Amino acid sequence: MAGGVFGGDHDDECAEVRRLVDEIGRRSFEARLGHRTRPERFDDELWDTLHDTGLTRLTSSGEADPGVAAVVLRGLARHAGAVPVAETDLLAGWLAAAAGVEAPDAAPLTVAMADATVAAGRVTGTAAGVPWLPAAAEVLVAARTGDALLVDAVDAADLQVSEGHNLAGEPRHGVGFDLPVAAFTGIEASAGEELTRRGAWARCVQTVGVLDAAAEWSAAHTRERTQFGRPLSAFQAVQQALAGMAGGIERARAATTLAVAAATDHGFGSAQADYAVTVAKVVLGRVVPAVTTAAHQLHGAIGVTIEHRLWLATTRAHSWVDEFGRPGHHARRLGRAVLSADAWDTIVDGRGW
Repeated sequence: MAGGVFGGDHDDECAEVRRLVDEIGRRSFEARLGHRTRPERFDDELWDTLHDTGLTRLTSSGEADPGVAAVVLRGLARHAGAVPVAETDLLAGWLAAAAGVEAPDAAPLTVAMADATVAAGRVTGTAAGVPWLPAAAEVLVAARTGDALLVDAVDAADLQVSEGHNLAGEPRHGVGFDLPVAAFTGIEASAGEELTRRGAWARCVQTVGVLDAAAEWSAAHTRERTQFGRPLSAFQAVQQALAGMAGGIERARAATTLAVAAATDHGFGSAQADYAVTVAKVVLGRVVPAVTTAAHQLHGAIGVTIEHRLWLATTRAHSWVDEFGRPGHHARRLGRAVLSADAWDTIVDGRGW
């Protein structure tokens, strides 16, 4: 269950990063056992450790490509790390650089993206589901106006905030803004599409991480628990369920590996990355319900409360798969592409996309 871009057969740089992230994530996970809350609290100790080791700004600093960032995101997700690394690096860090907007280098950041109206010298709009707002030193407001994307780095105190969280308890706040248009920097509207694609890409990678954790814990649980004098893993029905989980996760891993390769080779703004991320979101939309259901069935009557580690994985999978475009939205995009071009070429390599 550890093949592809996340596996141990990758180059030395990724192998070293993989071991480092696994060790940091494992220590954080063990330290927080029994202390999880809803909503989830930002893990400032984990953030400081990641920052000190240079893992919070890999792509926005130009120090590493998306392939390395994927290893970090998958590893942190596998250990339920409560830190906005994807939001800070792939989203806010990239957006600030693209717009030439100054933002803090060391502190966590987040992005509030929304359709906006420009009138009387003001930019107004409302963003839903802004991740990790309480932890962010600044919010990169990305206001879509139709012909441009307006960007500004804003202190949360200057926004109208309504608290909320996703199924996993991670902060997802509503944000309203009414700011002077002079404070914004305008960039091409296509940057908004890339921003959404980057978010979807990150959530696909993270979801593979939590599905891996759910599978590992399910396999361990069925080996350790006995029924009628035998381990649960000795029963054929349990073996079939575990095999089904493994097959689904490998489908998700293959699609996500394609997305990682496309972003690494061609960039997030490319048609190749757009196609691959769309495919990955569609696949994960089918895999997540089946894998998480099987995991809870194999755990029996446990694993459904915040105190159990399985809850941390399955609720994140269900939350993340719907962020930055639900699977149904991406399935419709993929379907339209197939119908408007040669179906075989589109399915095989994205030609016609």
